Amino acid sequence: MEKQAMSSDLIAQPSFWPELEPDEPAPKLSQPKLSQPHSGATVSVLESAFVAGVPADLIDQSPGPSLVQLPSFRSGPASARLPERLLILDTETTGLQSERHHCIEIGAVLFHVAERAVLDQVSFLLPCQDNPAEPINGISAAVSRTPQPWQAGLHFFEAMLDAADLVVAHNVKFDRAWFGREPLPAISKPWLCTMEDIRWPPSLRLKPTPSVRDLALAYGVPVWAAHRALTDCTYLAQVFERCGDLDSLLQEGLEPRQLYRACLSYAERHRAREAGFRWNEPLRGAWSRRLSQREVSVLTFPVELADSEVAPDT
Repeated sequence: MEKQAMSSDLIAQPSFWPELEPDEPAPKLSQPKLSQPHSGATVSVLESAFVAGVPADLIDQSPGPSLVQLPSFRSGPASARLPERLLILDTETTGLQSERHHCIEIGAVLFHVAERAVLDQVSFLLPCQDNPAEPINGISAAVSRTPQPWQAGLHFFEAMLDAADLVVAHNVKFDRAWFGREPLPAISKPWLCTMEDIRWPPSLRLKPTPSVRDLALAYGVPVWAAHRALTDCTYLAQVFERCGDLDSLLQEGLEPRQLYRACLSYAERHRAREAGFRWNEPLRGAWSRRLSQREVSVLTFPVELADSEVAPDT
């Protein structure tokens, strides 16, 4: 479903263990004879270091947890760390207000960035009593109540969510609002909005906030249907497959952003529109847009930071 909203979330940058790069090769150490550990026994860090041939003075022997959750982000400079697995998701709903309406369909694709490949995908209907949005999404409430293993689909979706580093949607503010409401799980992982956060190449001649359909066509992806959850996820996955500069788009899309107001006269309002600013949304009575410091620095007109209370989605 095409929705109009703005949102942005920052991705937490994980810490990485530094690689050991000694100036001289490590001296060859004789491997001590270690007795075979019995069930439940452990080998100390220092003993493991001798076996691996690592100098003892380079080993941190301070107490710590026995298990370490290694980050799945690809290593590199802090500015270049990227998520490895994306969960591309979309919702179809019975209306626009999550407080009054219900999610009737979930679609999701688990996408591997480095391989430019789809790993898993799932789609399922959630039972609803009525669907006022049926003329738009074409989903009958009666069909949603047809016996089907939607609980198993939801469990698989949660497994895909656990495997992902970053959640991607084409309108994060809309899609995120349905999670944490029964039966959908709350999502604490970072989000990225392909409509608001990613700055698509100017050569594509897209609108500042393109639709999924326009984005797919710009990358040569055939559009055969609309307003079904998995279909929109598939379009985005195929865009990512064809996107040669995906790494840089993701990196820039994850930059911290704040809400800014354009400082332009009425006669110059077209300059704000052309730069992707929106009138009256989310800031009433102003042209506004969420921007990173880098994006602010290249604007050709002045802007001012909006009050924090009108921008709760940072």
